[in-house]
Amino acid sequence: MLEKIDWFLTGIIAFALLGTFLPAPLPAMGAVDWLAKIMIAILFFLYGVRLKPEETIAGLKHWRLHATILSYTYVVFPIIGILIGFFTPGLISTETYRGLLWVCLLPSTVQSSINFTSIARGNVAGAIVSASASNLLGVFITPVLALLLMSTTGLKLQASSILDIAAQILLPFLLGQFSRRWTADFVARHPKLKYFDQASILVVVYKAFSQSHHEGIWGRTNIYDLIIICIFSVVVLAFMLWITWEGARVLGFNRADQIAIQFCGTKKSLATGVPMASVLFSGGVGLIVLPLMVFHQVQLIACGALSSHYAAKDEEWHQEPGRRG
Repeated sequence: MLEKIDWFLTGIIAFALLGTFLPAPLPAMGAVDWLAKIMIAILFFLYGVRLKPEETIAGLKHWRLHATILSYTYVVFPIIGILIGFFTPGLISTETYRGLLWVCLLPSTVQSSINFTSIARGNVAGAIVSASASNLLGVFITPVLALLLMSTTGLKLQASSILDIAAQILLPFLLGQFSRRWTADFVARHPKLKYFDQASILVVVYKAFSQSHHEGIWGRTNIYDLIIICIFSVVVLAFMLWITWEGARVLGFNRADQIAIQFCGTKKSLATGVPMASVLFSGGVGLIVLPLMVFHQVQLIACGALSSHYAAKDEEWHQEPGRRG
């Protein structure tokens, strides 16, 4: 699975470079914009179809687990984003800070959070519910946080953006939920539909970087900014991996729950962040999603290594004398 995700990331980087060096012509940008909007709507419709309401309702019984994960995602991460703002504009440029802050406001991933929790032998059911709830709530919480925090960075963001989110993301998601009676079996029988998910994000990435090219955004980006983004990704992820693990231990969660909290509470969703940025922000989206692309790769590498380490430790524990069988 990790290999497939890496190939997807390679495609994202390729389309980002394509949009930068071979952008869509200005007269064609309107058509590209509409194509992206339609594909985003279908993308979140499919998300709605795939999410089983009964699983969510059953999993909500473990409310302490979900409340803890959501607190890391929507409280601790945004606080980190605010604190990073104290380093602007001296150490971090305003454009770079916008992208770093955007990473901190996003929901958790779904697929990789669940996969890594499963590999590490954590609470998979809890991870499914928490990651799904994070994305569902993110449709509401992320735009509100962006409206409150990112409007102070000089970025054009209006209250009407919430309506755009509702029309392009929330409404298709709800339609997917309500249509499950007729569509769930079809989607389940056609796993290759995941390639449409990936294609949607590639189109949005191409649109974002084409738009950034036409607006001359890249003239304000340099190697120093890229180094800052890499340092942010490594340092913030390392801190979040530590605080989610130790915080869960202090709160009295067992090891399986600790694993779910760590992998769900430290992730940021590329699949949600790129389309949502395209809806919310009118300009300079390429630089906003660039830190997310870097953070996404760093979290995959780190969590992949951690999940294998936890699985090996768990295997050793079960093989200890007196624990077999």
